[in-house]
Amino acid sequence: MSDKKVIVVIGATGAQGGGLVRAILNDKNGDFSVRAVTRNVNSDKAKHLADLGAEVVAADVDDLESIKRAFAGAYGAYCVTFFWEHFSPQKEQDNVKHMAEAAKTAGLKHVIWSTLEDTRNWIPLSDNRMPTLMEKYKVPHFDAKGESNTFFDEAGIPTTFLLTSFYWENFIYFGMGPKKGPDGKLAISLPMGEKKLPGIATEDIGKCAFAIFQNGNDFIGKTVGISGEHLTGQQMADSFSKAFAEDIAYNALPHDVYRGFDFPGAEDLGNMFQFKHDFENYFCGARDLDFSKSLNPSMQSFDEWLSHNKNSIPLD
Repeated sequence: MSDKKVIVVIGATGAQGGGLVRAILNDKNGDFSVRAVTRNVNSDKAKHLADLGAEVVAADVDDLESIKRAFAGAYGAYCVTFFWEHFSPQKEQDNVKHMAEAAKTAGLKHVIWSTLEDTRNWIPLSDNRMPTLMEKYKVPHFDAKGESNTFFDEAGIPTTFLLTSFYWENFIYFGMGPKKGPDGKLAISLPMGEKKLPGIATEDIGKCAFAIFQNGNDFIGKTVGISGEHLTGQQMADSFSKAFAEDIAYNALPHDVYRGFDFPGAEDLGNMFQFKHDFENYFCGARDLDFSKSLNPSMQSFDEWLSHNKNSIPLD
C-alpha cells in the first residue's frame, strides 16, 4: 500500500479538476496521490486519467452517500460545483452541503473549496444599478458559491477558500472568441469598458491548488485568489491580433446589451461582468499576480496561453 496522502478531486474530468489531477500525477516523488471522482468512469477522459496513474472512482455530488465513499480514507479534497450544467443556485448549494458533510464524516485534514464572491455584499438586492435575478441573487453563479462558504465553516472543516478568475478557455468552449461583425471584421465583445479582467488558464488553477495542498498549514482557514494576468478587453484583442496576424477589434458592450443576449445565462454573465467592472480595484486586488506566481512559477501569460491554444479557438 502506498503511504501517500490521498487528495480526492471532484470534477476530475473537468476544467479545474483535470488540471489538479495532472499536477499531482506529475509530482512523481511527492507526498500525494490522487483519487479522481467522475460520474462516468468509462468516459474517454476518465480512462485517460486512469492511464496516467489516477485512482478513478464513480461518485455524484447529487448523491451524498457516493461522495462519502469517495472521501473515505483520504487526506484532502478539492471541491467544485457545476452551475452551468443546471443553472440552479439551490442545486449548487445542495451539492456543496453534500461535499461539506462528506468531508466532515471522513475527517479530512484539508479541503480546497473553489468558491467566488457573494456579490450581494457589494450590491445589495435593493441596489437597482444591477437587476436582481431569480428573486434573490445579483450574480447567481457567484452568490450561491459565496453563500455556501458557511457550510465548511460551520462544520469545522480545515478549508482554503479559493477564488478563481475568468477562464481563458471560455474563448474556446463558451463562445466568447472573436466573431465577425456585419463589416466582416473580427472582434471580441465583452462588457468591461476599459477595466481590467483577471484571467487564467484552467491548467494553472490546478497547479495553484496543488501548491496550496503542499503548503496546507499556510493556507487553511484563508481565502486566496489567483490570476494569470489582469487585462483590458483592448489588451486581449491586441494579443489576439498578434497571435492570429490579423486585426481583431474589441467591442466594449454596454452591460444591458450583454444581459439581453439570447443564450442561457446571459443575464447572470452580464451582471458578473458589471460586478467585475464596477469593483475592479477590489476584484483584481483579491487576485494578486505576484501571489499567484509564487504558488505557480510556471503561470502562463495570456500571450503564452494563446500561442498554445490559438488553433482551438474558432474564428466565426
